[in-house]
Amino acid sequence: MPKRRLRTALLAAAGAVAVAAGATTAVVAYAASTGCTVSYTVRSQWSTGFSANVAVTNVGDPVRGWTVRWTYAAGQTVTQAWGSTVSQNGNAVTATSASWNGTLRTNRTASFGFNGTWNGSGNPTPTDVSLNGVLCSGQVAATTSPAVTPPASTPPASTPPVSTPPTSAPPTSAAPTTPPPTEGCGRQAAAGPVVKVTDVNVGVPVTGYGQEGDTEPLPMAIASTPSGDSWLAWRGTDNRVYLGKLDCDDKLVGTPTSFEGIDLQDVQADANGGVLLLTRRGECGDGPLCGGSSSPCNTMHMIRFDNSGQQVWERQVTNLSESLSGYDNGARFIWWYQHHGRLASDGKTFAAYFGVAITVQNGNCVDIHEGDRMQVVNADGTLASGHRDSFQVGCSHSWTSRIAWDPRTSRYAMVCATDNACRIAQPNPYRTVAAGACDGTLFGGDLVLASKPGYWTAWSQGGQVRLEHFTTGASDTTITTAARSSHPHLVSYGASRMLLTWESGTSMAAQVYDAGTGAAVGSQFAIGVRDHSYQAFKPYADGSTAYPAAGATNTSIRIARVMPLA
Repeated sequence: MPKRRLRTALLAAAGAVAVAAGATTAVVAYAASTGCTVSYTVRSQWSTGFSANVAVTNVGDPVRGWTVRWTYAAGQTVTQAWGSTVSQNGNAVTATSASWNGTLRTNRTASFGFNGTWNGSGNPTPTDVSLNGVLCSGQVAATTSPAVTPPASTPPASTPPVSTPPTSAPPTSAAPTTPPPTEGCGRQAAAGPVVKVTDVNVGVPVTGYGQEGDTEPLPMAIASTPSGDSWLAWRGTDNRVYLGKLDCDDKLVGTPTSFEGIDLQDVQADANGGVLLLTRRGECGDGPLCGGSSSPCNTMHMIRFDNSGQQVWERQVTNLSESLSGYDNGARFIWWYQHHGRLASDGKTFAAYFGVAITVQNGNCVDIHEGDRMQVVNADGTLASGHRDSFQVGCSHSWTSRIAWDPRTSRYAMVCATDNACRIAQPNPYRTVAAGACDGTLFGGDLVLASKPGYWTAWSQGGQVRLEHFTTGASDTTITTAARSSHPHLVSYGASRMLLTWESGTSMAAQVYDAGTGAAVGSQFAIGVRDHSYQAFKPYADGSTAYPAAGATNTSIRIARVMPLA
């Protein structure tokens, strides 16, 4: 969501601080005489509760240790916090820095979040936010609170040590899907969408787009970190998947690492590194097929990496082993057919949802079917056996399997396209979201959280892109968009908007929509990179989104970033 800095264009937002019943976002910016700006943002809101984020940006001298205070005017209470220690006495709330995010260098941001309750009729934004005892007043003057310049020889860590990480996210009842950033990138919000394209030379050959089929490997993926920078993953031409860190300007930092892998699926990041989802070669064995031709029997793996890009653990999420080959009854493996997957995380576990081959005994031979599979892995790399959202088989003959963590329900939500009645559906059990037609033109898009209860998904039939809002069953709102494409992309864009993009000639077209009503916001605009049918935009905490695309050379990748909206 946008981090609101003290700018003339943003001052008007400070006046619109009231949040009416049913609204989902309120943002107000303040600046303190200690040389900082503070933003208080309601990320989501429901009938009895809300989730908020507070971001503190230091624009003065470096300080060590911060305290943010405010007073509620309508009896709101804080029930749970992360990234800081929050206490409340009556209507007065005090948030103090954690041990790992208390030092703020100049132009750096510390953020914390919390869940709270409200009375359902009014949730006004506080108007007396203060930092280190000084009311945020819009002045940048001499520092009046204690300031400490960290020694150059031993700079404080901007993220907690890997050996003793802080809570990476609130418990499953909490709202954010990732921990708040300890230091933000401070990307400037604008009144309308601004696109920034950066060509990143990664130094090794990158797999091209190919035919962009759902049976072909994916070239690249990107993930946002809590601090606002990125992890970029790409498939090399040497049967390896590469991983590199990008800074706030989308420039490569350090030397990329690489992992064995014949296909890349997705990458997800957190404060301590992230997780790759990739494919490796497996064994089919000699179990006779009942018909058809032989196919590769590959395996899907999560690779946990640390902040230096080094592997911490790996976990296979298919089930092949030395005693179970692809053509053995009960095998779950990756074959040539629809097999793409996506990752999601609740801050404690990682979930992979992907297309999978299913081996079934049929007399003296085996048949191979196709469906999808969802597996959850714990923070230590062990499978979360019996997780209530995981399953062995969900949708039949599925493609465009999409997943998101919903902190409001404490569940992983999923959606697929399936030829079972040719529809967009939720898996396990089947629940139709939108009915389609069996004419070969049905394709799913992406899945995002609505700013009201439920979700939005993009999909296409006959080249017509639609948006569907749903909760646990059939769509209750259909938006027939102006987009003509087989493969739409949808991503959260700040706290209350979403961004729909699609192929348009040799580049991409885009349209902003309200994440509550589905109404279009503003006009279409262009994104000057080449589209790939199955790659994904990713959202960032500052309200921007980013997409990896084919670069200017075979050793570069273009990052298209749509900057935050004010």
